[in-house]
Amino acid sequence: MLNLILHTPNTRRFYRVEISDNLFGEYTVLREWGQHGRAGRQCLRWFSNLRDAVSVAETARRHAQMRGYRLSEAGAAKGRP
Repeated sequence: MLNLILHTPNTRRFYRVEISDNLFGEYTVLREWGQHGRAGRQCLRWFSNLRDAVSVAETARRHAQMRGYRLSEAGAAKGRP
């Protein structure tokens, strides 16, 4: 499982991208965004291969960073924002 946590400096907003596999050999990309301490919005997509899942997750990360989000080292290490 790959879990990236991004945040905006000086605000309480986060963006999370997670890739995981399931028992059926499929991969899912979960994107979650919102404010810390509140219920965030989520988008979940399924893929039949890891290459497509990684490509979509990388695109989501790149777009979030273009909007001002930065990788949170502490959150990524702990697996949460």
